[in-house]
Amino acid sequence: MLEVVVKLALVAAAFAVLPLLVGQAEHKVMAHMQGRLGPMYAGGFHGWAQLVADGVKFAQKEDVVPQAADRWVFKLAPGVALVPYLLVLIVVPVGPEGQVALDLGLGLFFALAVMGVGVIGAIMAGWASANKYSLLGGMRVAAQLMSYELPMVFAASSVAMAAGTLSLQGVVGEWRWWWLPWQAIGAVVFFVAGLAELRRPPFDMPVADSEIIFGPYTEYGGLRFALFLLAEYAGIVVLCALTTVLFLGGWKGPFLDAELGWLWTLIKVFALAFLVIWFRVSYPRMREDQLQKLAWVYLVPLSLAQLALTGVLKVAFG
Repeated sequence: MLEVVVKLALVAAAFAVLPLLVGQAEHKVMAHMQGRLGPMYAGGFHGWAQLVADGVKFAQKEDVVPQAADRWVFKLAPGVALVPYLLVLIVVPVGPEGQVALDLGLGLFFALAVMGVGVIGAIMAGWASANKYSLLGGMRVAAQLMSYELPMVFAASSVAMAAGTLSLQGVVGEWRWWWLPWQAIGAVVFFVAGLAELRRPPFDMPVADSEIIFGPYTEYGGLRFALFLLAEYAGIVVLCALTTVLFLGGWKGPFLDAELGWLWTLIKVFALAFLVIWFRVSYPRMREDQLQKLAWVYLVPLSLAQLALTGVLKVAFG
């Protein structure tokens, strides 16, 4: 019982800290890449207090619920958007020999299913806000989820087929370095589809501020709005962690896997998080037709090709 409590406490601590670190890193990386002085000012040295200032700002804002809104759904939406990512972290291994809160035999299936639930929070927010711009943003979220869930699942299934297990701990145990070129297509498809599900730029059409204000979050303010932003950063952490476990060998590093496995996992997660921020800075927002075309014309066929390649090699080499 004590071991379970300690593991859950560590998962909760990671869930509280890692998204904030990614948010702080985004402020700094974007400030350097775009030459922005604002995020480098608060607190003096390197703008260390920018995240604290943002938190105080959100806490001071008034919590307003539109008169015509569905109040219960409106209030529940931020929690529905955030909590599923905490549940996914429970099954993500950070090291060998039981360094995971819960090693589910169907861990991969559980993680992908729960990640899909997180997207429903944005759909709930759009529907319950009694705002046509929010509703339009929620509909775009739903369309995006349906488009990108398929290639994401196909790409993950390829790794599960190669490893012969749906356990995330088992996938990392079976992973070998030569999987990197073999599963490269699946890794790209999984990562890109995950970014689209998180509505991260350049896939942020549901929150296109130039068209629909801020999409499903238009009527939110204060801490409820902050929870949606925190859910986005938590989603980045979860996506990078799953990509690390499935395609980059998880805790396996160049040396001392048993002793430093957790460190290799964190290094890979933050390297991928940097890539997520780099994409935001580098690429403009895609149009809705471009977004759907990318999913159905390119990612779905590529993920099916990866699945077929894995099946052929699995049969050929056992």
